[in-house]
Amino acid sequence: MTTFVRRLTTVAVFGAALAGCGSGGGEPRGSLAAPPPASASASATASASAAGQPAAAPTLAAGPGGLTPVFERAPATRAKTVALTFDADMTADQGPRAARGERFDNPALIASLRRLKVPATVFMTGRWAEEYPDQARSIGRDPLFEIANHSYSHHAFTSPCYGLPAVDRQAMRTDVERAFTAFRKAGARNVVPYFRFPGGCYDDEALRALAPAKVTAVQWDVVSGDAFARDGDAVADQVLAGVRPGSLVVMHCTRSAAPVTEQAVRRIVPELRERGYRFVKVSELLKS
Repeated sequence: MTTFVRRLTTVAVFGAALAGCGSGGGEPRGSLAAPPPASASASATASASAAGQPAAAPTLAAGPGGLTPVFERAPATRAKTVALTFDADMTADQGPRAARGERFDNPALIASLRRLKVPATVFMTGRWAEEYPDQARSIGRDPLFEIANHSYSHHAFTSPCYGLPAVDRQAMRTDVERAFTAFRKAGARNVVPYFRFPGGCYDDEALRALAPAKVTAVQWDVVSGDAFARDGDAVADQVLAGVRPGSLVVMHCTRSAAPVTEQAVRRIVPELRERGYRFVKVSELLKS
């Protein structure tokens, strides 16, 4: 059974991790889950199949009262595995900025991951998939990657959350399902039933609202600090200092908001491999 615990000390960590996902101050609030064993339940598998997602992707059992389960990292084991995850952020109202030339994608990062043969999970917003359908399709058809859901609008699922506008409680499930629809329209195939809250902000009401979507919420235990960073080595240092067996690292796939991520990855990958780590997607980490 999933155990939900309050962690007030995580506020500072969330702020450092996801300043790039919001536009101002504010503190996320919510309960984080200690990771239970993975459980590919029949209902989750049926939901994934209906949404055009790989049925084999493992999910966690629902939490107390049927709340959406939350995964932060794999249990500590001898296996030196680590999952790099990248948030492809684009808020629903950022179309005009994209039209003026701001880049919310990062093709160089995806190219480096391919060159280095690094499996990764991209948490994509539906709006991002609509803006860059060719890239969404390319990522979503490459067996090296899997696409997970980061909402359609990148609006907050609880407030305050770094200045993000909030999704109405009754619209939360619809927002998530709209993102899955955008991935399908773009032609992505490797889509998994995982969800990351914008800004990392959530509460029990949000977990309850998303329960019918049959997704596993995925957080992290290692903050890269790449949002708005200008020093790739500093980002790499932070990741290398934090990774442990079973770690889940949060980074970004957004050129304008995280310009040095690709540079950091080119250092992180070989150094972790020298330490004996193997890179996996979230779906494999959930099997640990």
